[in-house]
Amino acid sequence: MEKKIFDLIIIGSGPAGLSAAVYACRSGLKTLILGNAAASQTFRIDLLENYPGVFPAQKGYAFIDSMKNQAEKFGAVTDMNQVVSVEVPAVQGGMFVVNTDKISYTAVSVMLCTGAVHKKLGVEGEDTLYGKGVSYCATCDGPFFKGKKVAVVGGGDSACSEALFLSSICSEVILIHRRNEFRAQKSLVEQVEKNPVVKIMLNSVVQSINGRDKVESVTVGGENIAVDGVFVSVGTVPAQTFVPELKKDDVGYVVTGEDMQTSVSGLFAAGDIRSKSMRQVVTACSDGAVAAGEALLYVKNLKNEVHK
Repeated sequence: MEKKIFDLIIIGSGPAGLSAAVYACRSGLKTLILGNAAASQTFRIDLLENYPGVFPAQKGYAFIDSMKNQAEKFGAVTDMNQVVSVEVPAVQGGMFVVNTDKISYTAVSVMLCTGAVHKKLGVEGEDTLYGKGVSYCATCDGPFFKGKKVAVVGGGDSACSEALFLSSICSEVILIHRRNEFRAQKSLVEQVEKNPVVKIMLNSVVQSINGRDKVESVTVGGENIAVDGVFVSVGTVPAQTFVPELKKDDVGYVVTGEDMQTSVSGLFAAGDIRSKSMRQVVTACSDGAVAAGEALLYVKNLKNEVHK
């Protein structure tokens, strides 16, 4: 396969990756972004209300599109091909090779911004009815349920946000949470509680999702509740890192220092893929900016050594 050489390859095109690309390109690094922006969790946010300076609130996809356009304006190259593997240099200071399903790229440094992926409930019917009423993205699939009754499962920010989004489309939204109180921000919880379309079920666990060719009901506490769709929003797990030897925490998130450097020299990580206490759009953007600055130092130092 043909190989193209970059100073920095960023894997992932969510807020962390796009922020890193802006800073890297403005610093003069030849930068490639690999990944589909629509796969970012931020892309699916109904209204982004807590990003400083973005006021009035903005749709998640509009925010991501704006960041992508900004990165490209400063010179970032984008490629939506799927990454299949990352080859780490045999010696420190060597070149990385990033293989996609279509082409291979070579880079002085690599940054992982792959984020996190949705957890599953692990109940009967979830897999067999996926795409037939079971969804993990209200923004993506909500319009298919206009005027219908749906359930949202979860109790965090994303679950409450999805319930609110669906309330403007569906006739009824049942928000099912296994605990006795929500984990979401107070402002989101208050909006959910005041919304007449949203029915809240606390201390409730989904036991199965039922239907033959499509979702027909959910079983909660032994009771079958008729619904046309189920939106699962119960948290995330780390996405693909492509480098098995990376140091990770007990859950699988990548361990870095404050400089975003991983345990592999020249390989950085930013955003939700990192092991950290807070995962928000604003912290992902911060990670990306810091990682880009550190990647710049790494590339410059390496090139200076080569030309000595």
